[in-house]
Amino acid sequence: MSARDQIFDLKTRMGQSIIGQTEVVERLLIGLLANGNLLIEGLPGLAKTRAVKAMAKNLDAQFSRIQFTPDLLPSDVTGTEIYVQGGGTSEFRFEPGPIFANVVLADEINRAPAKVQAALLEAMEERQVTVSGTTHYMEPLFIVMATQNPIEQEGTYPLPEAQMDRFLMHVNILYPPVEDEVEVIRLVRGEEQSASRSKKTNTAKPVPILQQAVFDARAEISVTHVAEAMERYFADLVYATRTPAALSDKLASWIEVGASPRASIALDKCSRAHAWLAGRDYVDPLDVRAIAHDVFRHRITLSYEAQGAGLSPDEVTDEIIKLVALP
Repeated sequence: MSARDQIFDLKTRMGQSIIGQTEVVERLLIGLLANGNLLIEGLPGLAKTRAVKAMAKNLDAQFSRIQFTPDLLPSDVTGTEIYVQGGGTSEFRFEPGPIFANVVLADEINRAPAKVQAALLEAMEERQVTVSGTTHYMEPLFIVMATQNPIEQEGTYPLPEAQMDRFLMHVNILYPPVEDEVEVIRLVRGEEQSASRSKKTNTAKPVPILQQAVFDARAEISVTHVAEAMERYFADLVYATRTPAALSDKLASWIEVGASPRASIALDKCSRAHAWLAGRDYVDPLDVRAIAHDVFRHRITLSYEAQGAGLSPDEVTDEIIKLVALP
């Protein structure tokens, strides 16, 4: 079975566990294939945690969940040195924390203080953790998927812009249509019945997708053709967030701070992954437009005027896409 077949098998399995969130499943796969970290935001009960767990369950990967709370310490995430005695010897030994896994779910990341959030930065960006002067490297397959609830205000610590920028994409999860919600009820009921039967019959679990399929897919995505005109389109979209007055006075009044060069890199990575999932070996403007909102959503700082008018980053991105010329 080819890497593409195995990745689409993974997509199908995830879709069976998450009803009505097709776009979210696709974004999780793009993050995995583009080797980036994702920030997943949505109201409570919209399957944020379930989506990440479904991916890890169907991968041959170690899964770790960190429940962020105000009293969490950095060492609770990264691990710490412990003093061990035995056999007439004694030594300090590093005890790895939950960050040392393949798929790390940072649940409700905005409920932890700044020191704990900062503990993730090195792991997310450098794929390593330094404790007591010693550097410990992450596994080759490593991705952080952080969740946060937008309505929680009391006891939360908003992520600083520097950390937000390190997430490849900011994925929004919305309420499902009523028809899909009926399917969710049936799905959960069926899972309960299946779990009850499996305890009696020892039903075999599905064979997980091998990590090698992810690495093979990444290799194919790395050689996906990106024309020079498309590269300029990436840069033009990002540059438009920094110099909006060049496009329109209205756009200039909406944007306070534009996106960093990481946005251009993210557009390139995510567009290539989106094209690969679509079965193409080249990037099309449609790929860029499909993922632009997820790339810009957490990188554009809106002005007070835009916030007062009730505008969202997605609406500002729509205006940018409309004004920037296609290649």
